[in-house]
Amino acid sequence: MFGKKINRANQQDVQTAIDAMKKGSAEAFHLLYSRYHQKVYRFCLRMLGDEAAAKDAFQETFIKVYEHRESFRGSNFSGWLFTIARHTCLNVIRAKKTHDSFDEVFHSTGYSKESDVALKDHIKKAIAVLPITLRESLILREYEECSYKDISNILGIELSLAKVRVHRARLILRKLLTPLVKELNESQ
Repeated sequence: MFGKKINRANQQDVQTAIDAMKKGSAEAFHLLYSRYHQKVYRFCLRMLGDEAAAKDAFQETFIKVYEHRESFRGSNFSGWLFTIARHTCLNVIRAKKTHDSFDEVFHSTGYSKESDVALKDHIKKAIAVLPITLRESLILREYEECSYKDISNILGIELSLAKVRVHRARLILRKLLTPLVKELNESQ
């Protein structure tokens, strides 16, 4: 019960900040920025797989949010914010136009049994080879903990398609990572 009151209070604070930001309040924008900046940066980093490009996309996202603050309608600010971040990342990907093959991206380095960093690197590379539509759905669900409904709103797709995309992404990742999991289990 108490947690619900805090959550409602936070939502009211966010809505108050959104209303003030729409009128040009820099303080309100800063409050929203401090609430969402880490999630947006992580999303950009996972979508782009490159720190420099992620920082640029992250900054561009918040510039667009401020520039288009008056056009925000509704109550789902985080959905609107992630939609802008998504479009920004897609524009970066289109501009880059690098289409690495599976072998080049996924098998470029071997797994080092001494480090969890290598495992995380393999997962990161496996996610990077997913088609963009599946990658963004998976990142929103697994890393940003968005509901399927939020994913469908952010991506502008049907709820059932959001579920299908996350499921397909998980299946592909399972297939890509199964040999690595077998190797880990055999080494123990």
